Amino acid sequence: MLSRLMNLLKACFRPRSDRFIHKNADTGGHQDGLLWYKDTGQHVNGEFSMAVVQANNLLEDQSQLESGCLSTHESGLYGTFVGVYDGHGGPETSRYVNDHLFQHLKRFTYEQQSMSVDVIRKAYQATEEGFSSLVARQWPMTPQLAAVGSCCLVGVVCGTNLYVANLGDSRAVLGRAIKETEEHLAIQLSAEHNACIESVRQELQLLHPDDSQIVVLKHNVWRVKGLIQISRSIGDVYLKKAEFNREPLYPRFRLREPFKKPILSADPSISVHRLLPHDKFVIFASDGLWEHLTNQEAVDIVQKHSRTGSARRLVKTALQEAAKKREMRYSDLKKIDRGVRRHFHDDITVIVLFLDSNLISKASSVKGPNISVRGGGINFPSNTLAPCTTPTETTG
Repeated sequence: MLSRLMNLLKACFRPRSDRFIHKNADTGGHQDGLLWYKDTGQHVNGEFSMAVVQANNLLEDQSQLESGCLSTHESGLYGTFVGVYDGHGGPETSRYVNDHLFQHLKRFTYEQQSMSVDVIRKAYQATEEGFSSLVARQWPMTPQLAAVGSCCLVGVVCGTNLYVANLGDSRAVLGRAIKETEEHLAIQLSAEHNACIESVRQELQLLHPDDSQIVVLKHNVWRVKGLIQISRSIGDVYLKKAEFNREPLYPRFRLREPFKKPILSADPSISVHRLLPHDKFVIFASDGLWEHLTNQEAVDIVQKHSRTGSARRLVKTALQEAAKKREMRYSDLKKIDRGVRRHFHDDITVIVLFLDSNLISKASSVKGPNISVRGGGINFPSNTLAPCTTPTETTG
């Protein structure tokens, strides 16, 4: 298998396309081949570290950190917003979420004059409705857009509260210091929506009691309708509205029988956590990281090293594990270009948000500088066809 993939690599090899690196003037990030990173930065509530490694031909992971005013008016609430958007089927949905979700959240925060679970839920709903409208408008020209979707993990620090919202299988993990020792305990904050989890399969079966094929074990992987691993997302309109599950959508996405109610949901799981002084940091990451590291392993890596470069260190450790699983050297894995790299690991996005209890204890009305950072990567312009694209199954 490995020799076949290496032959494919040789056939598809092309020089790094550095001229297509998507640069953001406000990120201060660095690009090293397929790895983008910002080792350290300051947010209203402490420090942060970000890293993204690309595996797909077009980067499907998108991410952002927004710190400062959380409202459309500067007199509003202040805090920090983190978003990790793991796309599938293409980059269009995750890019859309990156451009719209935070703006919706700011609008609803201003309207309600507070941060709340309701504000976050409304921001998700507005983003989902906006992308669904885009799919409807583009249907005559780009029908395959209906089969593109994204997981959506969000964290909001406002005052002493941390809100965590999730669709799909990205994950947020808290590192909490244990007073008696120097260790940090890993506490998962996000609920996941992947059909590999028995409770998710049971939820789907309860929602669709008349459909014996609502979850199918395919190639030893549980998939919703045999197509996709996740049960909640932004986008994937072809599994939410029957009018988009027909020709000219590719046959592999079309169901044999029409459905009367949405198969996938865009309703996020949202939780609120009161931050304590011994809550030291939160790791927000796409499932590409968690495929190779446990929650506790990730927390230990952050805790045992300096804050600077924490996200890049986690990404590197995951890549080393991916190489080890394929019985190859990490240095050889790094030589494999995007597209072919997807056979070895997924796009991986990591944001480590360090929490300064002295800053968090201040009221959310204390004004701080507005900071906006987006994870980078190599993206071809929309009118450029990238050669040697290797299609992969939609997994979420």
